[in-house]
Amino acid sequence: MSASAPGARGADLLPSAQAPVIDSAREARLAELDALLAIVPLPAGAAAFRHLPESERWRELDARSSARGGSVRTTVLSNRRQTLAVLGYLANDASPFERLTLAGRMLKEAAARNPETLGLAASGGAAAVRAALEALLAASLAHAFAMPSFRAPARHERRIRRIVLPAGHEVDTRHAAAAARGTNLVRWLTALPPNILDARGYRTVITRLARQHRLGLRWLDERRLRRAGANAFLAVAAGNAQPGAGIAHLRYRPARRRRSAAPDLALIGKGILFDTGGVNLKTHRSMLDMHTDMAGSAVALATLVALAELRAPLAADAWLAITENRIGPDAYRPQEVVRAANGVTIQVIHTDAEGRMVLADTLALAARTEPRLMIDFATLTGACVHSLTERMSGVFANRPELAGKLCEAGRASGERVWDFPFEPDYDAELESKVADVLQCALDGKGDHILATRFLARFVPPAIPWAHVDLSSATRSGGLAHVNTDVTGFGVRFALELIVGQKVLDGLERAA
Repeated sequence: MSASAPGARGADLLPSAQAPVIDSAREARLAELDALLAIVPLPAGAAAFRHLPESERWRELDARSSARGGSVRTTVLSNRRQTLAVLGYLANDASPFERLTLAGRMLKEAAARNPETLGLAASGGAAAVRAALEALLAASLAHAFAMPSFRAPARHERRIRRIVLPAGHEVDTRHAAAAARGTNLVRWLTALPPNILDARGYRTVITRLARQHRLGLRWLDERRLRRAGANAFLAVAAGNAQPGAGIAHLRYRPARRRRSAAPDLALIGKGILFDTGGVNLKTHRSMLDMHTDMAGSAVALATLVALAELRAPLAADAWLAITENRIGPDAYRPQEVVRAANGVTIQVIHTDAEGRMVLADTLALAARTEPRLMIDFATLTGACVHSLTERMSGVFANRPELAGKLCEAGRASGERVWDFPFEPDYDAELESKVADVLQCALDGKGDHILATRFLARFVPPAIPWAHVDLSSATRSGGLAHVNTDVTGFGVRFALELIVGQKVLDGLERAA
């Protein structure tokens, strides 16, 4: 991608390169492959290599030294194309995260060849082969994706154009491709510079995606939000130099469901397009990457798009809170008291706790539609990063059974999460003498927990609700199968939770 000028619109806002073709072949002809990637279980016996072309060469590669789980070796096959062979070893008890991490390492090894046609293979039982191929496919689709770049394009840029799976594989390529497209959409939007993905640009993105995927769209601008009483959101938006902030409400309804039907699921996302900290101004290092503070909204948006692509048999909405947190003469200040859309009054303590302010109104508005489940995604607190690092994200739930499903979805998807306390006695830290609730505590102790307890004031207790604090949205060097600093974390997790774990089954509203 390239932009003709800063502030470019239209095609520059969404990825333009086509995803690789996913193919299958009864026997991958080496003359067509630039690289062949194979995962084998440990201990790897002769049978593990029997089905691979030039099996003797693979056995020689295996015999060079003792292998351990997660290790990768390479060689070149003797065909005319000199296909690169990449061998990865997987321990029998490897987790989905470890499978994805191994697949990511293998793609890094293959990257030196700049392959255009990639073959994938795996050994072991049927379930192990399916899981290994799915991890390799996810890593291949992540590696093939071109992130935003504003440099002059290379003349003969090579990228992965075809991925060949073995015949008879049991990989659900439709689901895998939808999950990868969603993850890559999150990576793309999160990486865009803030002068490109500003509020107007984001609205253009949302409108185009809604049109492409036949989603309903309602844009609540500042005038409509004022009528709705969304003063917590508007307090943050008040510092913007230009108007344009708003809350996007998107709707997906499967066939034979009325467009006006109440949603089964509401996905809510924090979309702070740039965060200066407001009056409580951030330092340079803390502010530098704050264009990524909208990752939660990208996860909610991409998950809804993936559900539409998969034609999931559920009604789902997405609510995206889109604004910047700027400093200026009209910016909101500490000690202001604002009334949110559900009538709860908030005493402002720190203007850099803006995420919970915009989410407060967005959650309250989403709750009015009475969904069966609400899930919000937000890069909300540094406390969660300090607790987990960027290797996992934090989750909270107002139902014990929902918390268990969140953790299982994290394990199964390879996007790991950790369940934090959701105990009401933490509310004592947020008691205000002049309003219903403090925005945050004066110190940062347990801020990820206190932020969740604050948000709970804007979700009716009758509605099952989960909060995802996206501490894994960015990580230096990438995470698991994604090798860029912007990870796209959240879509695989959400799809596993919604489609794989069928979280809505048996989840009822409280009386």
